[in-house]
Formats: sequence, C-alpha cells, structure tokens
Amino acid sequence: MAQQSVSTAMEGPKKAYKGKKLRVAIIGCGGIAQAHLEAYKSIPEVEIVAGVDINADRLKNMRDKWGVPESALFGADLATGKTLSETAWRDMLKAMGDKIDAVDVCTPNGVHCQPVVDCCKAGKHAMVEKPMAMNVAECKKMNAAAKAAGVKLSVGFQHRYRPACQALIEARDNGVFGDILFVKVRALRRRGIPNWGVFGQKKLQGGGPMIDIGVHMIECAYEFMGCPKPVAASANTWTYLGDREDKTHVRSMWPDWDWKTYTVEDLAIGQIRFANGAIMQIEAAFAAHVKEEVHEFYAMGTKGGCDFPSGTIYTDQNNTMVNITPAYLGPEDWNTLFRKKLQNWVNGCLKGTELDASGEDGINVQRILNGVYDSAAAGGKEVPIK
Repeated sequence: MAQQSVSTAMEGPKKAYKGKKLRVAIIGCGGIAQAHLEAYKSIPEVEIVAGVDINADRLKNMRDKWGVPESALFGADLATGKTLSETAWRDMLKAMGDKIDAVDVCTPNGVHCQPVVDCCKAGKHAMVEKPMAMNVAECKKMNAAAKAAGVKLSVGFQHRYRPACQALIEARDNGVFGDILFVKVRALRRRGIPNWGVFGQKKLQGGGPMIDIGVHMIECAYEFMGCPKPVAASANTWTYLGDREDKTHVRSMWPDWDWKTYTVEDLAIGQIRFANGAIMQIEAAFAAHVKEEVHEFYAMGTKGGCDFPSGTIYTDQNNTMVNITPAYLGPEDWNTLFRKKLQNWVNGCLKGTELDASGEDGINVQRILNGVYDSAAAGGKEVPIK
C-alpha cells in the first residue's frame, strides 16, 4: 500500500475530503511543528507537501511519519546527515514552484522573518509561530511582503481560543466590565529552563521567558482588552540562575540545560501604558523562587473584573458583590487549540475570511515585548513604544 500523506491519512477513507486543498510546506520540522502536524490531521482541507529543516533526523520523521516524499524534503542530506543549506526554504520554493500554496514556519524566532518574507514574495500564504519575529522592524517587513503579494499572514497565537478567554471577551463586548483599567499578566515557572533547542540564546531567540512564554499570556490578555494602542513601557530583567552550572543540577522538570550558552533573562517584570489610559503589568520567568508555576491574567474594570483561566467574573448584582464562575467552558487541550488557530488561517487562505491573529495583530504584541526589553536595556526607565 502506498504511504499516505498527512492530508489523506488525517480522517481516514470514510471522511475523504473532495474539495480544494491548501498545499502546505513545513519550514522547521522540530517539536512545535509536530503539534501543528497533529492538528492538521483534523483539517481535511490541508495537504502537507514539503518539509524544510537543517536536521536530517527531522526530515526523516517527515518522510516516515507524515508521508512527505524525499524529493520534497530540503535542508539536509538524509543519507549522511549533513546540513546542505541554512536557507533551504529558497531551494524548496524553486523546486516546488506552484506545487505549494502556503508555508507554516516553525523555526526558532531568529529564523521567522526571512522565510516568511521570501515565501510571501513568491505568492505563498504564511503561518508563523509566536512570537512573530525578533523585533518590530522584522514584523513590518513581513507584513509589507504579505500585503504586497496579496497573501494571508497569520501568527500562531492559540491562547485566545481558550474557552475562558472567548467567554471573557463576549462578556466584555456585553459591557460586563465597563472600561478595562488594569490587567496583570503572569507566566512564571519555578524552574523551567528548556534543556533542548536554543531557548537560552538571545541572538537566536530575541530574549528569554518574556518572549517565549510571556507572549502567550500577553496575546491572550491583550486580545481580551480589545487591543488598545501601547504607548510606553518600563521594565527590568535579571539573570541569576540560568547561567550557573551548579543550578543545572537542582531537581526540576528540565535539569542540565546548557548554562554555557545561556544569555537570556531568568525573570522579566514590565509595565505597559496604553493610549486609553489602561495599564498592563507583566511577570515572566523561566526560573523564579515562587510557590508554583502559573500562567494567568486578571483584570479590573469600572463595572467588573475577572480571572483567567478560571473565567470567573467579579461584579455587583442586586446590591450584592458576586462571583460568577462558569459551570462549563469546553475543551482546551493543546490539539484543540492548535486546530482552531490553524483552521482559521486555512479558511482565510482558501475562502478569504478574516484572520483572528493577523500579521497586524502580531506586530502589536511584538511592540509590547520589545518595549519591555528596550526599557530593561535603558536601565528600567520608561521608553516610548513606536
């Protein structure tokens, strides 16, 4: 029996899809790409037709697990394991031509911008993992390329699809909170420095926990706020554990990280001011002396407040202070969230529908991230966000 591709195998023969498909190339076939591929199994409009990576083992996985033929794998020699090109997406574009419609970029942060720009210029739609890029300037280049080519560019923000976030946004639209005045965002690990990949290398990632895990809660909270214009940031960052060999042996979920190449922050604390007067405070850490890991935000408004991810609302009813807790919110497993964000992008590419997390959404979140790092680099003084 011929090997099935991810598209034909995704739901089995009984649900074979007969309509137009979006032919997608995966650029960067590592861990996060696997989450994307699992989600694509539930999106019959997608066919995975190519893979790009500098690691031969990852390309072999694309062949063996996901059914992509060797002729459509680029970046490394599968026989020798040798890396053939650091910009193999260009080889892929040249070889595949009009056999692909879109790319899904799952590379390290420092390799987000150029593949997206090149592929958009070639007329391909693009999905790029979070954060959108290393800085605002790169985001602008990516958006300009997509706009000029008339293609869809989406950023991989999935937490806005969590049922609690969706419920709180609906409550906001119904006036439950009044004017949102203050939001507190927390993405803290007690000890969770990744011991794989390049997460500890600033030149490749752009930063540490703020840009890696803080971004998740920031995008979620920012969407809840209604995306007001950020105007100023004040922040500081500290490194006190990640670059110490002795701390790599402390019992934790990911011990023995590469402390020698660790150049990012352990902890970042920031405050963002918005044009409407609202304030967002952010705490993000790979390693902090806290009770437990948390990923959450809470908000205060003129009529009510709330917690995420519980979805609890705090307000007044019938001259009584009340807490309103959802009885049911729905599934929010990783695969469900990834499927929702990817389905939205696929629909945009095939049907021209609006994107929930467009490149313009991505650049606003990037402004917040870079505002934090710019202020920290300036010794903590408030800096304008442009």
